[in-house]
Amino acid sequence: MNKKAIIGFVAAIALMSAVSCKPEDVQDSAPIKETQTQGKIMETAKSNTDALSNPALANEKAPEVFKVKFRTSKGEFVIESHREWSPLGADRFYNLAKIGYFTDIAFFRVISGFMAQFGIHGDPAISANWRIAQIKDDPVIRSNKKGYISFAMAGTNTRTTQLFINYGNNANLDSMGFSPFGKVIEGMDVVDSIYSGYGEGAPSGRGPSQHLIQSRGNEYLKKDFSQLDYIIEAIIE
Repeated sequence: MNKKAIIGFVAAIALMSAVSCKPEDVQDSAPIKETQTQGKIMETAKSNTDALSNPALANEKAPEVFKVKFRTSKGEFVIESHREWSPLGADRFYNLAKIGYFTDIAFFRVISGFMAQFGIHGDPAISANWRIAQIKDDPVIRSNKKGYISFAMAGTNTRTTQLFINYGNNANLDSMGFSPFGKVIEGMDVVDSIYSGYGEGAPSGRGPSQHLIQSRGNEYLKKDFSQLDYIIEAIIE
């Protein structure tokens, strides 16, 4: 049987099934569809869990433009990412949001007039995996103006999961290689209200030590820095 005949045969069977379908047949199919949906949800959840532990699995190419809504302890804000601005940065951000990486993540370094930094996972085991998952640098196409978001870095090709949202015009960061991949398009007032009372991190200031966040996670932050604000969840819209 050739390809056209097979397609015609399948279509005929589908038509016959539709004609003979009774109300009780539709009702009987509902549990099957529900089970299939539940199966897909469980499969997605497992895939996300696997990617949290293995960054190599979080490697999808991001859409050219996409939005991520952040629900935080201070309210909601939305970031719109543009892949053309910073392709590798946008891809990493997209994958982190997709696998649920940002859930229960603290804004651990917030400096008034400068920026709000976040991105170290609350689980030290997950942090350890992602700390070595570095991506290469992108050219700086957009400037680090108020509301724009970039990845933090510690030198050439060292971007991993830490990000910061600019509170002011930080154009001086452009020449240092910090490449914005998106900007806050809703809720900048929420971002502005994130708790900044601890200031710079240790040892330069009295804020949290990044080393201790990496090794002890949220247990350390919630015990010693109880006023920090957190991301409840981040959802790709």
